[in-house]
Amino acid sequence: MPPPLLFDLSQIDLAGKPVFDKEAICRVNPQRFEMQHLDGILWYDKEKFLILGYKDVAEDEFWVRGHIPARPLMPGVIMVEAAAQLSSFFVKQIYGLEGFIGFAGIDSAKFRSVVEPGQRLYLLGHLTKFKRRKYTCSVQGLVDGTMVSEAVVSGLQV
Repeated sequence: MPPPLLFDLSQIDLAGKPVFDKEAICRVNPQRFEMQHLDGILWYDKEKFLILGYKDVAEDEFWVRGHIPARPLMPGVIMVEAAAQLSSFFVKQIYGLEGFIGFAGIDSAKFRSVVEPGQRLYLLGHLTKFKRRKYTCSVQGLVDGTMVSEAVVSGLQV
């Protein structure tokens, strides 16, 4: 059984206009082309250290042809990368951490269901530790209300 959600989604307009769109994310995060896995930020709460972003999984993702032929499934490592991109955007844009943020680790990860092309992967994040140069963030992935992944990722200002 999956854990409870990091926060209640019922008061957030999931179909609304993003607070930060892909262009705004590109001004903060350095990933581009096939390695950009964050398309928008719908909501955040600076005081509670919470954020909600998403990735629209396209039919032409670089992994579709080979993972798995005839049944493309988003690789778990890319779900973790999307979680890392959400967390690094959060600490840079909202909390003002400057410079390059390196991916410092995965403390845990679980994959509970599949993500397929054509679906929107919502990323719920909760910043659990934030020191001067290092942070830790719990991130849950949801598709159509079902938890598909959960991870604890950390980043380091390099």
